[in-house]
Amino acid sequence: MEPTLTELFSDDYAQAQDAADPLRGFRDRFHIPKHDGHDQAYFCGNSLGLQPKTARAHVEEVLSKWAMEAVEGHFTGQAQWMPYHELVRDPLAAVVGAEPSEVVAMNSLTANLHLMMVSFYRPTRERPAILMEAGAFPSDRYALESQVRFHGFDPATDLIELQPDAPDGTFSMQAIARAIAEYGPRLALIVWPGVQYRTGQAFDLAEIARLGHAAGAVVGFDLAHAVGNLPLRLHDSDADFAVWCHYKYMNSGPGAVAGCFVHARHARTDRPRFAGWWGHDQATRFRMGPDFSPTSGADGWQLSNPPILGLAPLRGSLELFAQAGMPALREKSKRLTGYLEALIHERLTGTLQIATPADPEQRGAQLSLRVVQGRGLQGREAGRSLFEFLAREGVLGDWREPDVIRISPVPLYNTHADVMRFVRAVEAWRAP
Repeated sequence: MEPTLTELFSDDYAQAQDAADPLRGFRDRFHIPKHDGHDQAYFCGNSLGLQPKTARAHVEEVLSKWAMEAVEGHFTGQAQWMPYHELVRDPLAAVVGAEPSEVVAMNSLTANLHLMMVSFYRPTRERPAILMEAGAFPSDRYALESQVRFHGFDPATDLIELQPDAPDGTFSMQAIARAIAEYGPRLALIVWPGVQYRTGQAFDLAEIARLGHAAGAVVGFDLAHAVGNLPLRLHDSDADFAVWCHYKYMNSGPGAVAGCFVHARHARTDRPRFAGWWGHDQATRFRMGPDFSPTSGADGWQLSNPPILGLAPLRGSLELFAQAGMPALREKSKRLTGYLEALIHERLTGTLQIATPADPEQRGAQLSLRVVQGRGLQGREAGRSLFEFLAREGVLGDWREPDVIRISPVPLYNTHADVMRFVRAVEAWRAP
């Protein structure tokens, strides 16, 4: 028998769900920040994931190797530095649904986006345009606009920002399809998010890629809020490229080394690229020749030595993802986020509005929330008041202008009890 809403809003129910959770042991493998001597209710994994307890050991392994072996650490012992980035290749490919040769951990997200556009944004007078979503994360817009200008085109006409057509700033698939059909003859490139950062809306990547390719455009994705959050099938989606960071759901630390995907059909592309020594064919790299011969696959877009200390925490996180498995993490994520949604509808309808789509297939862990008391300045003031009150109570989400509180129950370490704590804290808040 389905539990009643009264039962849902009970400590016994939350504790029973957590006790029955097959992934419950993973929480103990993270450092949980404290508030007044107790675990914080941390819902900010969509901004900075918590530290896996194994991260320190991997970093200290590198430091010890450096101390004991110095330059020889590149070639000797365990976890050699020369092929160190290969240690994360297979587990990372499993997380994003790619062939191992299609992924590489390198650089930062925006640097990787620029490197991908060097190769995949090749505008012509007939096809100069890039299609993106209006309200994208600013770094993406800055990057795309600067690339349009760099190639001598005008962002006013050639950077096309599709406006949302659905409630709360979300997009219907029909609107995306219409835009691709309308601008198709002018489109050189489509860059779209896997999950929109402010609303938390998730998109059908395979369908966007299909529509874009049918229109003659290249299609790439920014997966900053999708990797480690949703099961991805990048190879099967037929995306040309994708970029993402590892400091959010992938729990690899502030400013962590980012990730990049290049589809296998471009493994030996003759498209131009910015070249560096580390992208040169491994078999002949140390011959130090003057002519660049790229390594096949995503590795061929590397420029310089991987930052070993930066990659070390990613190893620890990927071990946890491999043990838990994305299907199980996704199932728990649906339960946790659905529980949060149900309690908001039952207990907080006079306080909070959910901006994220209700369809679980159109969202990941994140719910974007607005305080009901109006929009604009009034809504912002009320939202900031609630956000700051929650932080004082040891319940941490994050804030996005102009009026959104993002709450993300992460399945590796959040619990039903955390969700209950958030709801009760909101109930205790008194609006100014």
